[in-house]
Amino acid sequence: MNQAIYYTHLISVTAFLLIYLVKTILLLSNKEASLSKFTKGVKVPEMIVSTLFLVTGIYMLINGPGATTLQIIKIIIVFASIPVAVVGFKKKNKALAVLSLLMIVAAYGLAEVNKKRSLQGTSVTSVDAPEGAAVSGHDIFMDRCTSCHGDDGKLGLSGAKDLTASTLDLDSKIEIIRNGKAPMAGYAGVLTEEQIKAVAEYTATLKK
Repeated sequence: MNQAIYYTHLISVTAFLLIYLVKTILLLSNKEASLSKFTKGVKVPEMIVSTLFLVTGIYMLINGPGATTLQIIKIIIVFASIPVAVVGFKKKNKALAVLSLLMIVAAYGLAEVNKKRSLQGTSVTSVDAPEGAAVSGHDIFMDRCTSCHGDDGKLGLSGAKDLTASTLDLDSKIEIIRNGKAPMAGYAGVLTEEQIKAVAEYTATLKK
């Protein structure tokens, strides 16, 4: 469910950006007739895409681990870009049209930065065990993985797989945690091999 929401959001954001990119290019090229024709042609799809964009974004925010500063800024930029875009294209104001496009691109960029931060987690020292102590895969998982996988492994945000349904063996899990697999970033150089193995072993306990 959450993966479907994530990919719907990703597709709608991409489509939204493409629509505004084309409209901005047509406006900057002084092709008002083409712009008018294109705007009428994509009126309904644009409404659908923008609605999906906002609804799925709000859903992920509500059902995620909590809003970060970057997410709040992203939301503000997105909502601010809408009236700027409406005025810009209605008045054929090139500056406002470009500004609205840049605002949307900036919001998308902030979302990517926030996603990467979530995937990378916090500093290694926060999960380092005292010398001689056993490495806790549970603690590392809770510290680094729950923002996308959730405490139970089923959250599925940012394209994260449902760990309770995983059929991968231990070596395959270690490989993915070490080197990553889109959209998940790898943890080689961030976690030790012992920590990576501990996390892989812990995820096996989530399987149902």
